[in-house]
Amino acid sequence: MPKKNKKKTLKHRIIKATSLLIGAALFLLALFIFSIHIGLFGKLPDDKLLVNIQNAQATEILDENDEDIGYLYRSYRSNVNYDELPQHLIDALVATEDVRFFEHSGIDYRSLLRVIVKTVILQDRSAGGGSTLSQQLVKNLFPREYSHRIEIIAIKIKEAIIAKRLEEIYSKEELLTLYLNTVSFPDNTFGIEAASQTFFNKSVKDLSLEESAILVGSLKATYTYNPRIFPENSLERRNIVLSQMKKYDKLSKEDYEKAIAKEIKLDYHPVKADQGIAPYFREQVRRELVKWAEAYEKENGESVDIYGDGLKIHTTLNAKMQRYAESAMKKHMQELQKAFENNWGNLAPWKKKAVYEQYIKRSYHYKALKNQGKSESEIVKILNEKKEMQVFDWSGSDVKTLSVIDSIQHSLKTLQSGFVAMDPNSGAIKTWIGGIDFEYFKYDHVKQSKRQVGSTFKPLVYMAALENGVKPCDYFPARAVSYENLEGWKPTNSDDEDYTYINVNMQEALRKSMNTVSVKIMEETGIPSVINLSKAVGIESTLPEVASLALGTAELSMLELATAYSSFLNEGKASSPYFIEKIKDASGTVLAEFKPENESEKAFSDLNQEMILEMMQEVVNSGTASRLRWKYKLENDIAGKTGTTQNNRDGWFVGLLPNLVTVSWTGSDNGSIGFRSTSIGQGANSALPVFGLWMQKVNNDPDLKRYSYSEFAELSNKAERLLDCPPVKEDGFFKKLFTNPEKEKTKDFDEDGKQNNGLFNRIKKLFNKDG
Repeated sequence: MPKKNKKKTLKHRIIKATSLLIGAALFLLALFIFSIHIGLFGKLPDDKLLVNIQNAQATEILDENDEDIGYLYRSYRSNVNYDELPQHLIDALVATEDVRFFEHSGIDYRSLLRVIVKTVILQDRSAGGGSTLSQQLVKNLFPREYSHRIEIIAIKIKEAIIAKRLEEIYSKEELLTLYLNTVSFPDNTFGIEAASQTFFNKSVKDLSLEESAILVGSLKATYTYNPRIFPENSLERRNIVLSQMKKYDKLSKEDYEKAIAKEIKLDYHPVKADQGIAPYFREQVRRELVKWAEAYEKENGESVDIYGDGLKIHTTLNAKMQRYAESAMKKHMQELQKAFENNWGNLAPWKKKAVYEQYIKRSYHYKALKNQGKSESEIVKILNEKKEMQVFDWSGSDVKTLSVIDSIQHSLKTLQSGFVAMDPNSGAIKTWIGGIDFEYFKYDHVKQSKRQVGSTFKPLVYMAALENGVKPCDYFPARAVSYENLEGWKPTNSDDEDYTYINVNMQEALRKSMNTVSVKIMEETGIPSVINLSKAVGIESTLPEVASLALGTAELSMLELATAYSSFLNEGKASSPYFIEKIKDASGTVLAEFKPENESEKAFSDLNQEMILEMMQEVVNSGTASRLRWKYKLENDIAGKTGTTQNNRDGWFVGLLPNLVTVSWTGSDNGSIGFRSTSIGQGANSALPVFGLWMQKVNNDPDLKRYSYSEFAELSNKAERLLDCPPVKEDGFFKKLFTNPEKEKTKDFDEDGKQNNGLFNRIKKLFNKDG
């Protein structure tokens, strides 16, 4: 074959192959876009939702008595109308963010092509994002959620599709207004009115040209161009915005020169949206509604907008009890924080570089500066510069002059708290406090956090013991023992008493929360039996199969602990927490109803329930929780258990009324920071007071008599007889004679339990079992 023909054939093949590749790529792209349209990468909002954005009705959340406790809505409630927006604000926004806004129909193809060529082909990151204001509005209204890179591409295409649909529904003026009412500005302010009030203490209609340019400039990167934290960056960015206005004939040269000559002047007054009560609870309600709405649409083929359809959500919360709990928490935590800091004094761990340095490198501030190409020394210098900033503080003034490093140390020293109250029979949540302040600390300690529970785990150990044949009047040596097969582990008691010759029964050991005896009771019972009992009362977390489990080294959530303790008040059956009763649409039609899902089997006998409750009442009457009696003057029927973890990192109190289970927790989010002294950090001092103060308020409210006047049933004759024995028994003369108090007692720990070993013990257990 001639060379010429060969070249033609090769050329033809290359063209054909290239055409096929391009065709295949276009086909795949079309298929990809089609798959997005039909919802394979998440459902696109329907026309009903898009039309409803401007006239959205907020979802109302109600308590058990139909009292309003808050709303769910898509945009900041202090919205402004288009005629309230200064022309220079609109000009600044359009000139900087989307110069062809009034020309395109949602997608600026010229800008998009520029981004593709410069960013993808030329690897030039200065090309910008290419998103129009309409696309950015979509991002504001429907926040991105993705886990893979391929999803980012799908999201961008979705945003473009929705942007075009918004352009068909709304005028350009309406879109601009929606955008400015929903966009995020520095310091976590949402909407132009909130930003104007926060940074300049004035309404948006009164903003000057320079002030408008500052706020518009901050949209590029709300932290980097925050005028409060980085005034130099903000000034530079403001002048770029003014330059863009001049470039597109929105500002004369003379006005431009005057504007860039002015310094930045702030009048900082942070604006807080009205949170209402129970913000952590309402966030959990919102999360449940998101899941419910998805399931509802799949089942009924009809979409529900949980932010704009005017739903009414009836919950189990009691608004009065919630307010009392929030008030009690704030009063106590303010005092505890002061005691915590004073107790540490100059030895404060949060001021040690080894502690706070790791948090600096994890911070957004550090990463942002690193991305800007700053050196380590430059970053440290910037992070040490003191500026006005908004931080949480119990003093009432949350604007302080601090460096970023100061603010991190401030955050590390801040103690957190959680409190939850639940109906033990149904699992209905009555109060829910996930942290000390939802605006600053979104992490929910009721639901999300798992911490070691300390001695609040002991009642489960004691119940497992009773179920496995140990008698309440069996005596256990209180003396500390070193367990040789556990590397010499030697649990001790928190008090300084000499227990060399002392033996105690179960009630006395629980009353004083004796660690030495709790380990021996679990050894008698067996670790597997304790774990099985714990699972039977609703604990789902993995429990460590170690002897220290008796002292509460298990990490559980507050809800898990409340679930487990509900069994002590509900005939041995654990109740699963729930908090939404029903969902109604705007016209009052019931869309969904929820009932308690309590199908757990009975985990222990009624007799053993009686005895454990009696033991826990003694904890309150004369034990580690007795300050409820002598300090808070509570005369209610209350059972309870305190708890403190190693190095005083966590303080716990579980308080039981006959018809309510409550869990209170206090501690630091940083696991390396605990209380310096047990007297301040123990659960009786750090967590119990929230319950005590709360209960005082509950007792004074006649509407809550069903809780404050509730009474435990009288002990049955059998339970009374089984518990009737002296709390302490001292060793006899001959045992003392052959005991060397100076010599450390050592032995091996039996993980399987003595009660399970030997034929005699197994037979004895059968006869000892009480129904």
